[in-house]
Formats: sequence, C-alpha cells, structure tokens
Amino acid sequence: MHQTVAQEPRPAVIVPRRRMVLAAALMATFMAAVESSIIATAMPSIVGDLGGFRLFSWVFAAYLLTMAVSIPVYGRLADLYGRKRVFFVGTGIFLVGTTLCGLAPNMLALVVFRAVQGIGAGAIQPIASTIVGDIYTPAERARVQGYISSVFGISAIVGPALGAFLVEHVHWSVVFWINLPIGAASIAMFVAFLHERVEHRRHSIDWLGAALLVVGVGTPMLALVQAASLDGATLLGLTVFGAAALVALVLHERRTPEPMVPFRLWRNRVVALSNLGIFGTGSSMMGVAAFLPTYVQGVMGRSPGIAGFVLGCMSVSWMFASIAAGRLMIRTSYRLAAALGGAALVVGAAMMFAMSPESGVPWAAAASLIVGIGMGCCNTAFLVSIQASVGWSERGVATGANMFMRMFGQSLAAALFGAILNFGVLRRAPDAVDAVNQLLEPGIRRAMAPALAGRLGEAVAASLHEVYLIVTLVSAATLLVALAFPSGMSPTRPAAGKL
Repeated sequence: MHQTVAQEPRPAVIVPRRRMVLAAALMATFMAAVESSIIATAMPSIVGDLGGFRLFSWVFAAYLLTMAVSIPVYGRLADLYGRKRVFFVGTGIFLVGTTLCGLAPNMLALVVFRAVQGIGAGAIQPIASTIVGDIYTPAERARVQGYISSVFGISAIVGPALGAFLVEHVHWSVVFWINLPIGAASIAMFVAFLHERVEHRRHSIDWLGAALLVVGVGTPMLALVQAASLDGATLLGLTVFGAAALVALVLHERRTPEPMVPFRLWRNRVVALSNLGIFGTGSSMMGVAAFLPTYVQGVMGRSPGIAGFVLGCMSVSWMFASIAAGRLMIRTSYRLAAALGGAALVVGAAMMFAMSPESGVPWAAAASLIVGIGMGCCNTAFLVSIQASVGWSERGVATGANMFMRMFGQSLAAALFGAILNFGVLRRAPDAVDAVNQLLEPGIRRAMAPALAGRLGEAVAASLHEVYLIVTLVSAATLLVALAFPSGMSPTRPAAGKL
C-alpha cells in the first residue's frame, strides 16, 4: 500500500546552539531510561529495609502504569502550550516524586511516591524526543537517533552497576536522588538554549478517555496483585468493573475526534503486529528486570553487586543487539530481525525456567545475556517498522501507541508476576511469608536459622519457577507475532497493509 508523506512543517523552535539543546535532551532521556534498571537492582535491599514484600511488584507497576497513561496526555498538552512548558511541569513532578521516594518510611508510601514519579516521567522521554525532532531535519535525524540509542544502552549498563554500588556503599535512597542533579541540569539547559515559538492551535484533550484508560487498566492490576488478600466477590467486582471501563473506552474513542488511544491504527497489519510484539517484549523484560535480582539474592544468596552484574549482562547484549538489528533489517527484513529476537527471548526464558539454586551465577548471567539479545532485536524491529508503516502525519501517534503498549505490557507483567510470586510463597510457607523481607537482605539473612532460610529460599525459587514458565510462554507468543510480519518489508522496502 502506497503511503503519502506529508510535507515537513517549519520547526517550532529557534536553536542557534542545537548541540546544547541536544545534550539537554539526551540528559533527560538518560534520567528516564536509567530509572527502571537502577531501581530493579536496589529493590531487594529496599524490601529488606522497609518490609512490605507483598507490595514488591507495585513499586514497578505504579510507576509504569501512571507513566504509560500520562504519555498521550502530555503529548496533547505539548501541542497546545509548547514543548518547554510541558516538559518543565512533567520533569518537576518527576523530581518531586523522586525526592519523596528516597524519604519513604514504608513500602506503601514508596508505591504512592513511585506513582507520582510516573505521572511526571510520562512527559520526559516523549517530549525530549519531540524537541530533537523539531530542531533537526529528517536527514539529520538518522544520525541523531544513534546518539539517543546509545543513551539507552549506556543507561542500561550503568543502572544496575550504579544501583548495586550505591546500595552496598551508601544507602538505597541515593538510588532515587541521583536523578535530582541530572534533572535540574537538563531544565537549566533548556531554559538557556531552547527558544520556542509556540503556534497556538485548538485541540481537544480526551480527559474522559484518559480516565477510562486508568480505570480499565488499573483495576484488573489491583485485582491481580492483591488477589491473595481479597475475597471472591471483590475480585469478581474489580474484574467486571475494569472490563466495563475498557469497553466504554473503546466505544468512546470511536466517537472522539482526537482519541487518547487511536484504535483505528490497528487496522494496519504492521502497526497491529508491532504493538502486539512490543507488548510481549515488554512483558518478558519484566520477568528479568524485576525478578531475576530477587532470585540471585533471595535464592542463591548472592550480594546486590552480583545481582547487578547478572542484570547488567542483559543490558550489554541489548545495546549491541540493537545496533546489529538495525543493520540486519536494512539487508534483510523486519521479520527476520524480529524472529531472531523472539527466538532469543524463548531460549533465555527457557534457561531461567530450568534454572535452580545449584545452577549458579554463570547460568543466570547467560540467560540474562540471551534475553538481552532478544530485547535488542525485537524492540528495534518493532519500533522502526511501525514508524515506516504510516505516513508522517500519523507517525507521532503510532509511535506513542507503541510506547504505551510497551509500558502496558511491563505494568501488567509486573502485576501478574508479582501475584504469582505472592501466591506461591503464601502457599508454600504461609507461616513465614513476612520473613521473605529478611531473606533479601544479606546481613539479616546470615543471622537467620539455616532451616528457615532454606525453606524460604525453596518457596521463592519454586514461585519464580512458575513466573518464568509464563515468561517462556509469552516469549513464544512474541516469536509467533514476529513470524506473522510481511516477508519482504524492510527499511529499504517499506510496504504497509491493512489487516
């Protein structure tokens, strides 16, 4: 299907010093990108200090859900009021939430403050990318995208190692506060070097769609995470209420001129497959990022530094696989790059499913590395293909929808896997479930009775075994989605079709 590309509009900003603006955008991107990896490494120590193991997955889910839902809202506001103003508001909220997270007195407060963080984070990455798009021509963006990709790779490598170092030698609160000077510097540089010319246009912000999205996604997640402590009627009520909100969202978005969730794009085969694929990829990633450090520390009894190393293996291979996938797609097709990534996800997830305490750190590190290869190939293939399958006027909406599906997959997986872990530990060690908090803190673990530590370790290992079975199945589904791509489509042969 032939695509007509709209003419490039006049840039909305005046940039005599583009490199400084680009540097500010890269700093902002790094701040948001490093958040998940640095927190994942520190989480076992945070749980060991604050307790509240049952809320473990909500520390990730609250952040990802609020960020995902706020992304399209910030996009609309940026069109109305300009990039700088909205970026400052979002980054300010993020930094307030970051400060509060480091001061959290208990796990419930940390979850609430992470939600505040996520509300602000929804503005950082998309608006920073939009600013870069405003100040560079289409030909220049190809080079600049390399810088942005390198930031994600660097943050993925630095995050686990930095998180482990700060936890072991300073305190886990500094893991959050490390972003404060970065955010302040980014804001200051935008103030000094980005002079924006805002063209006021009339837009309708779909606030009802945003509200229905929050309720429709958040309610089932609440039911999943808290299923062990809720009765059957409450679980059923939450599930039905969430489903009703999602149905209302679909009906509402069909009648809205500027919908929060543009379902019409799903009629495009490549858009639909890319969104499904990125959903599965994001879900699989959470099985590693959120729960592999718990296995390494809680089951294998290793230090936060070792857990950070294991998670860092995924980060390193992810960065190099992204670069390789870009070159592979040009020479072959999106389908081959995505299929190779899907196959790597299946192999890595299967290795984690087969992992035992006796497997040791090398096995966990190898599984993490292979999953990273899958993440790099799949993320690159799905994102580039979705941008190539639509015209210029729909590219921002399509990219935003893809980003939302990735965040939604991560949020749902964090809730689902957390529920499986909570249920499993409760079923296997109902009288000692609260002691899991102590299992994750190396100093306290050494003081525990060997019998109790062994029993809890077995309970956590068996429960995570079930988590990694689901991760393997999700990875297999992602591979099937990749194989359904059009066989001849590549960056040099763009061709989009309807479902």
